[in-house]
Amino acid sequence: MINEGLNEFSGKRVLMLQGPVGPFFARLATDLALVGAVVFKVNFNGGDWLFSQGATFSRVFNFRGRSEDWPLYFGDLLVRLNIDMVFLFGDCRPMHVAALKVTERRRIHVGVFEEGYLRPDYITLERDGVNNNSSLPSDPRFYLSQPVRNWPSAQPLGSTYGQAAKWGMLYFAVASLARPWFLRYRHHRRLGFSDGPSWVLSFWRKHYYRFTERKVLPRLLDELSGRFFLVSLQTRGDAQMSVHSSYDSVDQFIEHVLGSFARCAPPDTVIALKHHPLDRGYSDYTALIGRLTRTLGLEGRCFYIHDQHLPTLLENTCGVVVVNSTAGLSAVGEGVPVKVCGKAIYDIQGLTFQGALDNFWQHAHLARPNPTLYRAFRSYLISHTQHQGSFYKQLPGVSYHSGVMWANHGSTAPHHEAPARRDRGGAAQGKP
Repeated sequence: MINEGLNEFSGKRVLMLQGPVGPFFARLATDLALVGAVVFKVNFNGGDWLFSQGATFSRVFNFRGRSEDWPLYFGDLLVRLNIDMVFLFGDCRPMHVAALKVTERRRIHVGVFEEGYLRPDYITLERDGVNNNSSLPSDPRFYLSQPVRNWPSAQPLGSTYGQAAKWGMLYFAVASLARPWFLRYRHHRRLGFSDGPSWVLSFWRKHYYRFTERKVLPRLLDELSGRFFLVSLQTRGDAQMSVHSSYDSVDQFIEHVLGSFARCAPPDTVIALKHHPLDRGYSDYTALIGRLTRTLGLEGRCFYIHDQHLPTLLENTCGVVVVNSTAGLSAVGEGVPVKVCGKAIYDIQGLTFQGALDNFWQHAHLARPNPTLYRAFRSYLISHTQHQGSFYKQLPGVSYHSGVMWANHGSTAPHHEAPARRDRGGAAQGKP
């Protein structure tokens, strides 16, 4: 969406809906204001409100109405403010799904942010949809016909977990405290102090698994190297599961994969199911996997693992199975055969296994990704959807307030003083 830097938004009127937890949208608003854009914001809960305070928004609106009132409210706001562009994070959140229907009717483009397709050093920004809602072509011939640019290695971000955790705790804490002012709002996941025990449990489990699984990785890298299939699990409630796959839950996906493996995999192979690190404090599939292991006769052939180093696992696995996780794209980049069981932008002939899962276990070795196609696909992704940076941590050496490289994915913008904060307002339910 942004080819020549943020100057493309000079003179534009931009409306921001929900962003990532933390100050990213507020910082981006400052960058946009510096190039002459007029930026507005809508808040839906106390967490949104917290991170819009003191930011360079021309006006802030607090929507406190019912979800069924939102489309009319939003449509009126677009007209009243003469909006040229809408920004939001995640196109599967209920309020954003409704907003996208309105903008489509009114032919107003939306910039949709999402976590990077190429992790960990990129964020995603696409026009009108991401993931399976993306307009990216699925024909391999398209990418092979495009010029391939040898992009330099992304500047390493380092760990963003600490910053993300800090912003997340602040966001959910204030959202919980401010619930009386946003009584009608329903978040797409749990919202409030009830997450506190899960954060503590996640920290405890990380160290517990480090001890109990200390012998697993050496086995996978030694005697089982080249003979284990890696299954990357996703977070419970992930929209990638509920919207972009046919599975009702992670549990159902596990049952499907282990059943297929037991029926069809070569007897000298094993399977390792890797828990999503961000879901560590919320879900535990030990009982389910243990029951299936016994029922399916997979004793000694099934491992349930958690925090092992993914790149190292990819170097030693004979194949990867995912619903639609970006771990699958990482595996493709490492030349590992991948079977996608949901819908993913990279599930393209020549990059992933196109047959049934039952056939993957026997024929994965015949479906190694085409490196020429992968280079073309990756080059196009970076050119059209990826920007170096993070939502949670500013990239060192970048003078944009948002901490992301916008201009040509590599140049920086001069730092300016932020303009004075203009009038701020609010609107409750009904018309803005």
